[in-house]
Amino acid sequence: MKKSLLYILGFLPVVALAQVDRSKAPAPAPAPAIKIAQPATYTLPNGLRVFVVTNRKIPQVSATLTLDMDGIVEGDKTGVSSLAGELMRRGTKTMNKAQLDEAIDFLGATVGTSGMSASASSLKNNFPKVFALLSDMILRPSFPATELEKARTQSLSALQQQKDNPSAIATNVANRLAYGKDHPYGDIETEASLKSITVPDVRNYVNTYWKPNNAFLVFVGDISAAEAKTLTDKYFGAWKRGTVRKQEYALPKAPAKTFIALVDRPASVQSQIEFIAPVELRPGTPDAIPVSVMSNILGGGFSGRLFASLREKYGFTYGAYSNISPNRLVGSFTATASVRNEKTDSALGAFVYEFNRIRGEAIGDTEVTRMKNYLSGSFARSLESPGTIAQFALNIARNKLPADYYQTYLQRLAGVSPDAVTSMANKYVQPGNLVVVIVGNAKQIAPGLEKYGEVRYFDVYGNPVAAPAASRKADASLTAQSVLQKAADAVAKPEAMSALKDVVINGSLGVMGQALDVSEKIIVPGTYSMDISAGGQLFQRQQVKNGKYVNTRQGQEQPAEESFKENLNAKAAFFEDAYLLKTPGYQFTLGDIEKVNGKDAVAVQVQGPSGKSNTHYYDLASGLRVKSVTEREAPGGQKALIQTFYSEYKTFNGVQIPTHVVIDQGQLKLELDRSDIKVNTGLKESDMQ
Repeated sequence: MKKSLLYILGFLPVVALAQVDRSKAPAPAPAPAIKIAQPATYTLPNGLRVFVVTNRKIPQVSATLTLDMDGIVEGDKTGVSSLAGELMRRGTKTMNKAQLDEAIDFLGATVGTSGMSASASSLKNNFPKVFALLSDMILRPSFPATELEKARTQSLSALQQQKDNPSAIATNVANRLAYGKDHPYGDIETEASLKSITVPDVRNYVNTYWKPNNAFLVFVGDISAAEAKTLTDKYFGAWKRGTVRKQEYALPKAPAKTFIALVDRPASVQSQIEFIAPVELRPGTPDAIPVSVMSNILGGGFSGRLFASLREKYGFTYGAYSNISPNRLVGSFTATASVRNEKTDSALGAFVYEFNRIRGEAIGDTEVTRMKNYLSGSFARSLESPGTIAQFALNIARNKLPADYYQTYLQRLAGVSPDAVTSMANKYVQPGNLVVVIVGNAKQIAPGLEKYGEVRYFDVYGNPVAAPAASRKADASLTAQSVLQKAADAVAKPEAMSALKDVVINGSLGVMGQALDVSEKIIVPGTYSMDISAGGQLFQRQQVKNGKYVNTRQGQEQPAEESFKENLNAKAAFFEDAYLLKTPGYQFTLGDIEKVNGKDAVAVQVQGPSGKSNTHYYDLASGLRVKSVTEREAPGGQKALIQTFYSEYKTFNGVQIPTHVVIDQGQLKLELDRSDIKVNTGLKESDMQ
């Protein structure tokens, strides 16, 4: 017995060592194939493909109809698909928009349409009626001309806002340059294209592409396959199938050599950077999953290398991202960031460094494993939503994927190796073949960019333009004081100045498609009040009266800093340039001559007693002020550049007053139309609240 025990004990150390090798992490278990519930599917005789995902947890049902297409080239009519989607929701042959709105509201439903989809959602008990409304919009739209004009106006307003949004500008220009005007993804809406669209254009688009055999219908929620089929047969069974011509597009190619596409935006204190290149990557191909691992390592958010470099290491930006997206027509590589003007050159260098690093340096297994774990977790969490199951089924049908594509996703993800990630980087990240779009102040950021590629200039629609005209030194005969004196004389002669007692200016301020009322009252030379309101509700008041200053926004008192007081004092004097010249404590510096709205203007920097500086630009020919530039503090310690443009001067009692003022704040542009100006009305201080 003792001998036997010693024999067994003699083996224990060996067994222990064989079982636990603490120098190595245990090998991971193979990823399982997961069981994903399969939706009920069927196809109507007219070709409409239907998917039903039943979920009884909440008594709610949604239905989404999606066209089986990736867009068309709309060319001179770009915007027709989006306007068509708008109009389908704005009236049918049986109900006008008001009646539709009332019916949808009564049923507690949500119904929406777009150029390539339509959806409806409501509680289960109301869903049959809601689904009937959805069918009516899709099969019997009336395309009322009055609604087209309303939708067009809204689209034009949105377009105007995009023209002031650096991110939107960068995306539009990037798409135009990467894909070209002969590809759906290169289409850009313009004022001309939107204004050219007619009701027949909209009707033709819907009649051409909205066919049952060109669509998928997905139900999700508290509905059985039998119930869904009954509704579909009833409301879409009579929809006639038709031939839909599939458009073929040449595969966009990346540029032979990287170039910089610079869009000049003088108001910008930050540069919006967007790298882009088309890539040949379609959904479900063997590269798709390893590419997603590589793409997320490079720039997938907080854990990405770009974020760690440009934000955490250098502090160039709040965030830097990249993405490689598969697509049925053509995939894309993109990378983006918004950086301070003075860091634009350095930020480009940091981007390019990371592009080359992921291609050239070996990627550690730890970094790859961490990203695979993150993607696995995201995938698992997504399965909690019934909508995910529906989307998987739709993706399989649209992209002709294997039936078990998502069931085996985790297995294929687990098989991605560091070598595969490096291989994908070398295949799809090509630093020498990129379009680099930068929207920013060209004069500040252009120097130094040429080392990354040829610098070309484009407008907000991606059309080539000339580089901004370089500024030039002012003539030696000019001084800052002489420029200001000419401006004062241009506004009014001395006798007109002395005759002016008061001014009342009423106008409309356009802000993001909304109109606000603006009222300015001046008693020369020391009383000024401006109110901004809408519908009788006061939003903002700035006032100086009897030496007291008021600065309120939405009823909240704001600090009246010294620079604010200086500004109001100048406005209260009304003849601002003359006031600056005669008021002690102001210092003037003559600047260069540059173009403002196509005309030569000379700059004068004005520093007030508070130390705050503004730069005013004066038309060389007329002497009138045409532009002012000031800086203000923005959140996060950033600087915001505000440009104010003055135009359409008109004469009132010998005094020239600009009747159109544009205030460009970078992300926001405001337009003030001074439509009602009266002078010497006998205004009293008691008339100012």
